[in-house]
Amino acid sequence: MQPTVPSEIEAARRARLSLSAAFAVALLALSVPNGLARAERSTVATVGEIASAVERGISLVQEGVVSWYGAAFHDRKTASGERFDSNGYTMAHPTLPFGTEVKVTNLRNGRSVVVRVNDRGPHVGQRIADLSRAAAAQLGFLKRGVVRARIEVLDDSSGGREERAATAANE
Repeated sequence: MQPTVPSEIEAARRARLSLSAAFAVALLALSVPNGLARAERSTVATVGEIASAVERGISLVQEGVVSWYGAAFHDRKTASGERFDSNGYTMAHPTLPFGTEVKVTNLRNGRSVVVRVNDRGPHVGQRIADLSRAAAAQLGFLKRGVVRARIEVLDDSSGGREERAATAANE
């Protein structure tokens, strides 16, 4: 008769399962930028609907995770047809019309910059925008690579000129 071998085997199996579950949870937490499980997406679905809203003067604000892209894409054509300049103040966004000017605010440190949409993206995870290297530097998140931010569509009636002037003064 074997005393407690089956119970010891069962205990070892449970310990391995607990360890596996803890490892999976830790891996999941590390794989999500800044521990965020999701980014908030705009409820307006198409480029046409957003363009119409912007033309009507409706203020559009979005918050979520933004990243930056630079050297590997420098001087390549963007979705708008222009060449990407990592030293310019531009942004890739999935739905905003090309040419739209947007104020991007780093929610971690309060710094902001005005950029122009000239590309489509981002194409990674739940990010809401990709910024040029220069814009990321102005916002102070080059080393982090990603940051939680607010993007606000600007128009001339909502103080867009003043925002652009303030960004130019900070360069």
